[in-house]
Amino acid sequence: AKPSAEELSLATHHFVDFLSIHEKYSAGRFENETIELLNNFFKTNSTCVCAGGSGLYVDAILKGLDELPSNDEVRSKWNGIYKKYGLETLQNELLKLDPEHYAQMDAQNPQRVIRALEVCEITGEKYSKLRKSSAKNRNFNPILIGLNTEREKLYERINLRVDLMVKNGLLEEVKSVYPFKNLNSLNTVGYKEIFKFLDGDLELEDSIELLKRNTRRFAKRQLTWFKRYENIKWFEPAHLDQIINEIDNQIIQPN
Repeated sequence: AKPSAEELSLATHHFVDFLSIHEKYSAGRFENETIELLNNFFKTNSTCVCAGGSGLYVDAILKGLDELPSNDEVRSKWNGIYKKYGLETLQNELLKLDPEHYAQMDAQNPQRVIRALEVCEITGEKYSKLRKSSAKNRNFNPILIGLNTEREKLYERINLRVDLMVKNGLLEEVKSVYPFKNLNSLNTVGYKEIFKFLDGDLELEDSIELLKRNTRRFAKRQLTWFKRYENIKWFEPAHLDQIINEIDNQIIQPN
């Protein structure tokens, strides 16, 4: 969830509330803008905290993204298939072409699926294979902290979080952007499920249950992605003292 006004007041935040929903954005642009910011930031600061769960964007910061080819005609073809046959058709196609990438990506995001299919078709190679090149040099040493807990407790907290989102005005927020529901920026977990209610396709209760299910699936994909990181240390979210000690030890005695 986006930091609250109180949280934003406690520390300087970057890349929060900096884009319009109408503006196109990509992981590649994020990499360039973030590294430029960090290069300047570390001239006068020693530590910066990156918090988030989008694996592709974390990869963009830590090791950079590969320069993968693109083709407007190929992408247009897959967009046409999506509009005509739906997301499941694209998912099944990518599952056949690149099951490794499919298992760890956000397969509910049609733009991510279309991008992977585009690269597979252009190159004749798996998207996952092409993204395994050597990491770019960075001018910082990352300390990787992962948060996880028992699955039952995790899913319980996800369900509670969704209920709180609804209580705190999720429906009203989604209604306010409903005229722009086809924008890629709104094709995300939390918006698209409520759009189904506003479209008349689902009852509100069913849309909320779908949101909970899709969030649980997203959390599972996040864990699959981040477990690939060799130097990540995992903690229970409530064990704050242990997390701080681990960070302090790594700063004092870096690996």
